[in-house]
Amino acid sequence: MKKLLKKEMTLSASPLSYWFLAFAAMTMIPGYPILISGFFLCLGIFYSFQFGREANDVLYTALLPCRKRDVVRAKYAFVCLIQGTGWVLSAVLTALRMTVLSCAEVYINNPMLAATPAYLGCLLLIDSAFNGIFLGGFFKNAYRLGAPFLGFAVTAFVIVAAAEALIHVPGLESLNRISGGSPAQWGLLLVGLIGYAGVTVFSCHRSEVRFEALDL
Repeated sequence: MKKLLKKEMTLSASPLSYWFLAFAAMTMIPGYPILISGFFLCLGIFYSFQFGREANDVLYTALLPCRKRDVVRAKYAFVCLIQGTGWVLSAVLTALRMTVLSCAEVYINNPMLAATPAYLGCLLLIDSAFNGIFLGGFFKNAYRLGAPFLGFAVTAFVIVAAAEALIHVPGLESLNRISGGSPAQWGLLLVGLIGYAGVTVFSCHRSEVRFEALDL
């Protein structure tokens, strides 16, 4: 498994998957829907799958002396590694905005979703959508990318729109509090963590079953 993951990171991955980690810096942009950074991060991962498809990477990996389910697990592990790295970078910048920069005028008068625990929870929901819709859809035949990614993209933008709308709903204004956080923000973060873990594990297991039954 470790060798397969190393192969994913060094041989199968597109450089864009690593370069797109820089989109975590969008967390610092005021007056902008910063949740879009989650979509761009997943877009970078998508390019690795596109690159791998053109190179027949899945077939090559399946022909190695390993179990077919380990091929799936290595792909999921690579995706989770990139997503986890991007999320940690966003979390560090969120902490910076909520502490050192909490009194900055551009962030105080920000009409869009602020960098808070709620933002981090929504990032996890976007990652969950990618793992459930795109990865789960990809392993139906280990070839088609367009329809699963389109399904993810639509879902991701719905999450972004819903998050931006929620902070303007009466009674939910605390979701956008930039100093100290709020119970609602931490609650949304918890929902994101549980959702990410649950969706990813379920999607990975289902993909393993599908891939083992697939005649490449």
